Amino acid sequence: MHELEVLDRVLPFAVLLLPLCGFVVLSLFGEWIKRDKEDAGAGYIACGTVLVSFGCAAWTTARLYGLAEAAPGLPFSQPLGFEWIEAGGFRVPFSLLVDPLSSVMMLVVTGIGSLIHVYSLGYMAHDDDRPRFFSYLNLFTFFMLLLVLGGSLPLLFVGWEGVGLCSYLLIGFWYRKDSASAAGLKAFVVNRIGDVGLILGMIFVYHSFGSLDLVDIADNSGALAPEKLWELGPVTVACLLLFLGATGKSAQIPLHVWLPDAMEGPTPVSALIHAATMVTAGVYLVARLGPLYHQSATAMLVVAVTGTVTALMAGTIAIVQNDIKRVLAYSTVSQLGFMFLAAGVGAFGVAIFHLYTHAFFKALLFLGSGSVIHAMSGEQDMRKMGGLRTRIPWTFWTFLAGTAAISGIPFFAGFYSKDEILLGALTTGHTVLFGIALFTAFLTAAYMARLLFLTFFGEFRGGHEAEHHLHESPWSMIGPLVVLAVGSVVSGYALFPGPAGGLVRLPEVVHPAFRLPPEAVHPVGWLPAVATLTAIVGILVAWYLYLSMPELRASVKAALRPALRVFEAKYFFDDVYDGFVRRVVVGGSEALLWKKVDAGVIDGAVNGAGGVAAALAQTLRPIQTGFVRHYALLVLAGAVALLSYLLWS
Repeated sequence: MHELEVLDRVLPFAVLLLPLCGFVVLSLFGEWIKRDKEDAGAGYIACGTVLVSFGCAAWTTARLYGLAEAAPGLPFSQPLGFEWIEAGGFRVPFSLLVDPLSSVMMLVVTGIGSLIHVYSLGYMAHDDDRPRFFSYLNLFTFFMLLLVLGGSLPLLFVGWEGVGLCSYLLIGFWYRKDSASAAGLKAFVVNRIGDVGLILGMIFVYHSFGSLDLVDIADNSGALAPEKLWELGPVTVACLLLFLGATGKSAQIPLHVWLPDAMEGPTPVSALIHAATMVTAGVYLVARLGPLYHQSATAMLVVAVTGTVTALMAGTIAIVQNDIKRVLAYSTVSQLGFMFLAAGVGAFGVAIFHLYTHAFFKALLFLGSGSVIHAMSGEQDMRKMGGLRTRIPWTFWTFLAGTAAISGIPFFAGFYSKDEILLGALTTGHTVLFGIALFTAFLTAAYMARLLFLTFFGEFRGGHEAEHHLHESPWSMIGPLVVLAVGSVVSGYALFPGPAGGLVRLPEVVHPAFRLPPEAVHPVGWLPAVATLTAIVGILVAWYLYLSMPELRASVKAALRPALRVFEAKYFFDDVYDGFVRRVVVGGSEALLWKKVDAGVIDGAVNGAGGVAAALAQTLRPIQTGFVRHYALLVLAGAVALLSYLLWS
């Protein structure tokens, strides 16, 4: 076998296993590596493994598209050489799937993950638990790569559960804080609810179609009979169950409540979970199974409607938040809704396109917020900020690029991907969803401009002591911000080598993975202008209320008070869930399971058996006199009775 062919088969596993090796080393020797409080050895090991993994991913992708010196192309699926699960006729090999879709995800996870690792060197420089933190980051990266490279649903599920475990560890990293521990537990529990749907979906897929291999599912989905709207056939049921898992991982209603509370973790964790990795897993799952979803009109509509409603609700909540990281958290929920809208209208490539651009500008915004918090000595309330653009200029200009990208300003990445989502909804006849998405784009520009103005413009409102400590972040933090700012500009119109040759846009690059006919694109000439105008109006409204005429905010709030109460209460989801858990789960368990079933039935049966035995013993007790003559008489009577019976017989 040619040396390059051997390398082709080895490198995908190197991409996967290098972060795992970093985790093992840091777990076993992390405290020994950290010789003193300022030593960054653990961070260098973690960063090195992920950076080398990114290099291997880049080479693998280059080989996939024929950019390297040898012949182009990689095997579609790379088996490791043994059966991972073998039980009767049920077989699951350990195989990695390397195709245009997984290669894009692999680059995003390792590329953005590398920048977050480097940023963490500065952000966590004074934390005594750095080895534990970086070991968790490495383990998270390994499981996320396993999720996107797994060649079957069971292998994908291992990565799926792994990132859930790591999110619990990372969100609750500062476990001495009760709020951090509670947030980690909340994320873990809510994700388990969605995972029940994913498990049932996998069982149903295997029962109905006889395979859990992703390539088999994609290749054979086209032969299935399409199911019409509201027809609950096997395809629809399987897709809806799998989508339940996606709603939990990607924070769609009604399982979105864990993600804003995840802000209790360190800021690099927020960027890692909310930008390019864990929360996009649900979008990746739906896109990966796009050929199957395409056969069910009901499932596609449910995905589109759920994404649109989630985007709108999260946008309205974000506009009333005062914590800088919570604004970005609800923004993530909203942007994930846009991705599901694209997938639900059949534009799977566009959904991955927005996932790709979102990774750059959302990682930039989260890491930029971390730089602001670093400058503010831990303060996260935007009402105590202001005027920071001259104090932390590098953070400001990079943050401005991220804000322009997510708002949909032309020539920034978000403009191109969001415009294609709106185009997909409009051209497929989902006019209502298009209108809601366009209004949500207005909200996005408004709440992001509000965040920018409250944080970086006006007068500083944090007090003299906080102002005295304002300082720009170190270059280990600023460097990743600059790289992500560049990505937030160029990623929207970057061209890639197409599978059939030539340079094409990202949606065309990943489209072959969906096994669907080429998408017929019908541009709508007025749409880019309307989308741009919508974003500009949103920014102008925020400028008018927060910079030009701030005294008007009180009257606007008074006029919108009923709606604002709902937004501030986050549509009462947490209250409803809290009431349900307290009254139904806890209260019902106490009243029914404990007092009636446990104490009444189970304890009653045990105590009743004991009572019968005690009563019987009390009845028989008089014959136990303790006198030998009585026992001898009883023995004699028994012998006479037995002898009489034998003689009579």
